[in-house]
Amino acid sequence: MDRKPRVLLTNDDGPPGIDSPYVFGFAKHLALDLGWDVKVVIPSSQKSWIGKAYQIKEITKGRYYYPRDPDGHGDVSHVSRPLKRDEGEFAEWILLDGTPATCANIGLHNIYKDGIDLVVSGPNLGRNSSAAFALSSGTIGAALSSSLSRCRAVAISYGTVQHPVPKELFQPAHVLGGKIIQALLRDWGVDKDGIRNNEVDLYNVNIPMIDNLLEQENGGPEKQMPIVWTSIWRNAYGSLFKPHTLEQSNAEVPAGGPDARITASRSSPGDGVPQNSVPDISETKTPTKTPSPPGPSDHKHGYEFHSHAPELVFKFAPDMSGLIGRRVKAPPGSDAWAIERGWVSVTPLRATFAEPSLDWDDKSTAIVDECANNPQLSDIIPGNLDPGVRFFKL
Repeated sequence: MDRKPRVLLTNDDGPPGIDSPYVFGFAKHLALDLGWDVKVVIPSSQKSWIGKAYQIKEITKGRYYYPRDPDGHGDVSHVSRPLKRDEGEFAEWILLDGTPATCANIGLHNIYKDGIDLVVSGPNLGRNSSAAFALSSGTIGAALSSSLSRCRAVAISYGTVQHPVPKELFQPAHVLGGKIIQALLRDWGVDKDGIRNNEVDLYNVNIPMIDNLLEQENGGPEKQMPIVWTSIWRNAYGSLFKPHTLEQSNAEVPAGGPDARITASRSSPGDGVPQNSVPDISETKTPTKTPSPPGPSDHKHGYEFHSHAPELVFKFAPDMSGLIGRRVKAPPGSDAWAIERGWVSVTPLRATFAEPSLDWDDKSTAIVDECANNPQLSDIIPGNLDPGVRFFKL
C-alpha cells in the first residue's frame, strides 16, 4: 500500500476511562506518529464479553466525542462541531449505543462507506487468548464482523500482568502494536479459503504488559520481546455466574474475564495470579440469604410454582482457576502458551466456525444405495458424483 492506510478503530471497552485506558493513546499513536487516517467509532459504554452480537430491536443512536489530552476525556455533542485545538482536541470520534460489532459494521457501511482499508479493534484491557476468551470477546467480535464485510481486520489486546498496569508501559505497547500491524499490512498472508481475495480473514494479537516492553526501543536484540505465530488454545470454562440476592443486585459488577480489573499487586506471567479476571468466587461475598427448600407446587396453570423457591438472581462471577495462572499448561505454540512466557502472540483466524476432522469414508459408504433408492437422486450417477458430496445416513 503506497499511501497511508485509512483505519477504522473500534473497541469493546468504550470511551477513555478506568476500564478503557488504552484507546486514546493508541489512536494518537496511529494518527500522529504513524500519520494514518484514523476514524474512531466505539461503544458509548463498556461492552465486554459480548462477542460478535448485534442489537437488532433497539435503535442505535450516536453522539460525537472530542477527546483531549492528557487522558482522553472530552466533550460529548449531538451535532458535529469544529475541533477546539487550543484546548487539546485532536480528533472527532463517534460513540454509538451499540455493541463492538455494531460499531464496526455501521462505521464501514454507513459512516465511512467505501473508504476503510483496515479495521483495528482494541487495544483491549486484558488478554484475549484461548478459545474460552476469544469466543466471548467483543474485541475479536468487532474484527470478525469486519472480516465478514470483506475488510482486513486486526484485534489487539494488552494482557494485564501487574495491577495497576504501569503507565510507562502504555506507549511502548502502542509502538509495538503499530509495528506489528504495519508488518501485517506489508505481507497480509494467504489463505486459499479466505473470504477476501484468498487472504487471511483477520488476526488476533496479544501483547503482555510487562517491563520488557521498555527495552523495545533502546535494548539490543537479546532484550527484544519475542513475537511468535500461534494458534488458539482450545480450552473450556465452567460456571460463569453465582447466586445473588436482590439486596446485592444493585452492586457494581466489574467487567468479567479477560477485561476485568484485578486486585493483585505485582506479578509475572504464570505466577498464578489471575491476570484478567474478576476476583475469584472464593473471595467474593456469599449471599446473605440461604435459599429455602422448595415449597408446595402449583399446577393450576400448567407449570410448577414453589412458594419458597430461591430468588432467580445471578451475578457474573466467572471461575478462572482453570484458565489463567501457573497451573495452566497450555500446549506449545498456542496463544496462551506464548502469553504465559511473556511473549507476543499473533494468531491468524478465519471468520467461520471450525469443523472437526471426521472419517468421511466410513460415513459415505451408503452413497450408492442412496442414489439408487432415492427418486430425488436417481439422476446422479455414482461414478460421476462430486467427491465433496456426502450424504447423511439415518
